[in-house]
Amino acid sequence: MSTLSIFIAILGALVVIAIWQMGGIVRFLTKRKKLNEISDTDEVARQGLSATKNMLIVGGLLVLFAGLLIFYLFVKDTPVESHFFEWMSLLVRWFHITIGIAWIGASFYFVFLENSLNRTKGLRKGIAGNLWAIHGGGFYYVEKYKNAPEEIPKELHWFKYEAYFTWISGFVLLCIVYYFNAKSFLIDPNVLNITPLTGVAIGVSTLIVGWIVYDLLCKFPLINHGIVFAAIGFLLMVGVAWLLTNVFNSRAAFIHVGALIGTLMAGNVFFVIIPSQKAMVAAAKEGKTPDPRLGKHAGLRSLHNNYFTLPVLFIMISNHYPSTFSHELNWLALAGISLGSALVKHYLNLIERGEYSIWVFPVGILMILAVAFMTSPDINPEACDDEVSFATIYPIVQSRCISCHSSNPTDEDWSTPPNGVKYDTPEEVAAKADLIMQRVVLTHNMPQNNKTGMTPEERDLIRCWIQQGASTK
Repeated sequence: MSTLSIFIAILGALVVIAIWQMGGIVRFLTKRKKLNEISDTDEVARQGLSATKNMLIVGGLLVLFAGLLIFYLFVKDTPVESHFFEWMSLLVRWFHITIGIAWIGASFYFVFLENSLNRTKGLRKGIAGNLWAIHGGGFYYVEKYKNAPEEIPKELHWFKYEAYFTWISGFVLLCIVYYFNAKSFLIDPNVLNITPLTGVAIGVSTLIVGWIVYDLLCKFPLINHGIVFAAIGFLLMVGVAWLLTNVFNSRAAFIHVGALIGTLMAGNVFFVIIPSQKAMVAAAKEGKTPDPRLGKHAGLRSLHNNYFTLPVLFIMISNHYPSTFSHELNWLALAGISLGSALVKHYLNLIERGEYSIWVFPVGILMILAVAFMTSPDINPEACDDEVSFATIYPIVQSRCISCHSSNPTDEDWSTPPNGVKYDTPEEVAAKADLIMQRVVLTHNMPQNNKTGMTPEERDLIRCWIQQGASTK
């Protein structure tokens, strides 16, 4: 099955789902023409209105995604294709980062709140803790109930759409950057020679199977043994990182580990936290005492998300730093930074609870620094016996690099030079000597997947030319 056939099938499914969503909205609006006249006691109507809002959001997103796919079919294999993908990637990435900040900010705040509550002094009946705070020139007072208030307020804010939209935009970005152009950005024949369709199937399956395994682990009593559970989960994640770095392009492997962590976080919200909260609200409205186990389990999954945040943020920015993902032990580097950053987050959580540890923070920082030293290049490379002139390395640049890095790229994936880097003139090459040393010589990150076939001998000549002063003479 061709990639085009897959896109058409996806597009057809999206159109059908969008029509179904819109049909449900029309049916509801026909039945309830005057939504503003819904009484406070008309719970069925208010729930219907909430469902309508959800359908509008989902339907709108599906229509938007279907529209993007339709536009893609029109521009595919035209000069506009690369330009379209660049702007689509930019806008989706911008939204993804913005909504992700909102989600992670909420996670940080509520874990801070839970850690910092006053649980002993002057508490009202039924209150588990409270907190005074000042921000933005105002004083705030927050209380947490042991179970639920006697009467559930009409205006109850739910923190869920930040998680949903972060995952959706992240998955769309994954499709734009790595799946729609899997041959160039997902697959590296030097790692494993597989078809684009196989690569996409492996990537998506990793997210699905990863969630299933994690969710099953969370349903065993092991989840109540924090250190053991965390150790097993960490080792499983390291195993996934090792496997993916032996299947995909190293940068794509890192991003898929991040996508898996993000899937676990969003899955916690969608499948556990929100359903638990809905069950607690429903019980309170019926005058029953909410099952405390629901709140405890939801809180535990929320805490997992809190520890996931720093590793996933690192992975989000790592694709700009090939010294992390291009090392031969890149999976170990990812494991070290993930564990180190999780320890840093643990230290911050301890501080918020008024507890202190003399080893957690230093160990976390040392672990991150150890990765930096582990991935550093050889400080004593082979000596350059002969002087290497610019005339020697310029033909290498012309044959291996100029197809992408020129004013008018001839590479099928780029309509403009990546990151604005051009090697049309000797001066432009010399000006980027440090960047060339990092990307071409030390990390072998460029050319992308070595698609132009640069040899080790050519990389060594470039190294010598840079070490000898990168002269254009």
